[in-house]
Amino acid sequence: MTPALSITNLRKVYRGGTVAVNDLSMTIEPGDFFGFLGPNGAGKSTTIHCVTGIATPTSGTIEIFGVDAVKSYREARRLIGLSPQEFNVDPFATPRQIVEWMGGYFGLHAAERKKQTDALMERFDLVEHQKKAFRELSGGLKRRVILARALVHNPRLLILDEPTAGVDVELRRDLWRYLQELNRDGTTILLTSHYLEEVERLCRTIAIVSRGKIVRHGPKEEFLSAGLETAYLSATGAVPDHIAGAA
Repeated sequence: MTPALSITNLRKVYRGGTVAVNDLSMTIEPGDFFGFLGPNGAGKSTTIHCVTGIATPTSGTIEIFGVDAVKSYREARRLIGLSPQEFNVDPFATPRQIVEWMGGYFGLHAAERKKQTDALMERFDLVEHQKKAFRELSGGLKRRVILARALVHNPRLLILDEPTAGVDVELRRDLWRYLQELNRDGTTILLTSHYLEEVERLCRTIAIVSRGKIVRHGPKEEFLSAGLETAYLSATGAVPDHIAGAA
């Protein structure tokens, strides 16, 4: 079966000489819910930027369902929905406009854009908020709009970069429910998060990146015998002192 995402020997060196990603390889199978963990500056965002075409790899290959993400950028990008951590939208635009504009970016005709937008407003409980300015929405509603925007073109791979950052507990659980439904419907999901509880609840496979490299990768169950936090800290070099002190 063709992987949803295949990254082989990815390396990204920025102009000033900073090595952000260093020989990173990983595979995500279709239908998986994949947790991509690591401390700030570990290379998570750079990897995502290379996958989505925001950044160009220095070397290595990236394939989205068998499509080369660099050589066939447009075709690969249509297969991906990206929900970034930042609210990179016009703050005066309405949720409906934001979602419809993204549909236009991906070439959806007017009737299809309307149908998709209607369905997403309904699915994410945004109908009563769809004509408000984005800046007037709560943090949780803003997250829903960003997620709806990422899904308007029915991507096969959904990339979520800190999708519940700044969201209260109740709204976070609502978003978890939405994501679980999407995954059950067949969408492959790549999740980055600093909330380990979120990763433990949602993901089936986990990879931990540190200093631009994958330092641990496997089924979630392999991380849970000693606890996900302990596994994470061990993999990123934050033990033994931290764990010894906690004990």
